[in-house]
Amino acid sequence: MPIIHTPKMAAAFATPSTVVGLCGSATSLSSPSKKTSFSSGFLKSGVRARNPLRLSGASGGRFTCFERDWLRRDLNVIGFGLIGWLAPSSIPAIDGKSLTGLFFDSIGTELAHFPTPPALTSQFWLWLVLWHLGLFITLTFGQIGFKGRTEDYFKF
Repeated sequence: MPIIHTPKMAAAFATPSTVVGLCGSATSLSSPSKKTSFSSGFLKSGVRARNPLRLSGASGGRFTCFERDWLRRDLNVIGFGLIGWLAPSSIPAIDGKSLTGLFFDSIGTELAHFPTPPALTSQFWLWLVLWHLGLFITLTFGQIGFKGRTEDYFKF
């Protein structure tokens, strides 16, 4: 479809136009050399808003909800947690086989036809979910127990 230019359209584009809408002010678009400042709720203003969470006396004037090192990662927990999960999961309790053995055997079976992914009906997915669920539960309780003991949450 061709674009048709009429003299009326050319006159409309040549005349200066006005934009109204940003904070109720009218801004002329005819003079590009004149710098116009817009104010909007999306732009930072010169006045800083007061932070209601900032307390003047707490930790040098800063209020923090969490400690900086909230994870408090410790390699002892990872090492003991892995050992703590491998030991019980290696007990032959499922038809004379262990959960770890079944999981690793299923990995080998699936790698035998490598470019093809495991089928949704494969036992691999069951062993994968059960083994990792047990590992993550052991690591979580290990973190709670180890850190709780070192920080005197539990007093025995």
